[in-house]
Amino acid sequence: MKEEKTIAQIAAEYEVHPTQLRRWKAIVVEGMASLFEEKDGKAAMRAEYEERLNDLYGEIGRLTTQLNWLKKNLALHLSRDERLRLIERERSPMSIGESPSGESE
Repeated sequence: MKEEKTIAQIAAEYEVHPTQLRRWKAIVVEGMASLFEEKDGKAAMRAEYEERLNDLYGEIGRLTTQLNWLKKNLALHLSRDERLRLIERERSPMSIGESPSGESE
């Protein structure tokens, strides 16, 4: 960037065509600002990922607690036949991207 040598001198020294050097220089000058922005973007993306991951683990914990509570209380208060009637047999299996209410996320 100091331009201590001309493009012709650099091209001769490294056996690269001067037009190619001009293209590379234009790319570097144009994209230089983004070199510093990407680190912030990656940090923000990582923070968002970590937050989403913590939310999902929290939801898994809540759902596990609810499931265990239901298992315990249903076993105590309902007969086997009553529990079997609660199962939705006509419902198709959930896909990975589907919420328990049947909506895609």
